[in-house]
Amino acid sequence: MNTLLKSATASCEIKTLGAELVHFKRLDNGLDYLWRADPNSWNSSAPILFPICCALKDGKMSWKGKSYAIGNHGFVRKDEFTLVEASESRAVFRHVWNEKTLEMYPFRYSLTLEYTLKGNLLDIRYRVENVDDKPILFQIGTHPGFRCPLVPGEAFEDYRLEFEKDEEFLRHYLSGPNTIVAGKTQQLTPGKVLNMTRELFQEGALVFKKVNSRKVTLKSRKSDKAVILSWTNMSALGIWQAKDAPFVCLEPWHGLADDESFTGDFSQKDLMVTLPKGQTFECLHSIELV
Repeated sequence: MNTLLKSATASCEIKTLGAELVHFKRLDNGLDYLWRADPNSWNSSAPILFPICCALKDGKMSWKGKSYAIGNHGFVRKDEFTLVEASESRAVFRHVWNEKTLEMYPFRYSLTLEYTLKGNLLDIRYRVENVDDKPILFQIGTHPGFRCPLVPGEAFEDYRLEFEKDEEFLRHYLSGPNTIVAGKTQQLTPGKVLNMTRELFQEGALVFKKVNSRKVTLKSRKSDKAVILSWTNMSALGIWQAKDAPFVCLEPWHGLADDESFTGDFSQKDLMVTLPKGQTFECLHSIELV
């Protein structure tokens, strides 16, 4: 089932499976800025990453002497959420631990996503509540894909990413299993601009373990169309495109993949959140259509 949100200038659609955003359109031109899932390249649009970002080494985590298998980007993206509240411009979805999740992940949690549409701006608030009798550990991240090019007649290379602050742009690489390749980095040209080229993605995703910016704009050189992405409480960033596909994913994360040489337990993963009993963690992700 899909939930439609509408403002005077835009509309968006969220499905209960994974509480995933599947459409985000401006009403004046009917343009859907979001990538429409396509099994020939990438069959998603904007999945939620929880309780891990990217992958675990060998697909498994170790916790208190026991091994748990968690698939790439976690499991909630493949499970149904409950729609707990809805109005014309706001919808709240929730996913709560169950016996099936405990087999993969030994923590009890409540994950809430709140979508609020204001004009051409969509706020997505993530809230993780610890409902366990012990601290819980998790990572959380975003994975929205945007059409690129946005306008017919333009090319992927006509677009660039403009960051709000100067960035080092020290790139890390992901392996085939989606773990970080040990010792392999590339220093891209530092600054505020990253030009989109097919060559950038020939070896997969770009992973920046730390970015100074909390806002980036996907912008055309040939038209006035753009997407502005902003976020809070997430410090890493992934940028990905399926090979030669007409989209790009901009992915703020509070978490990172395991290094392929990682041998620690779950608590030692990079950018792990440790949330005490009864406490709540929040982060925010916003998309604005220009």
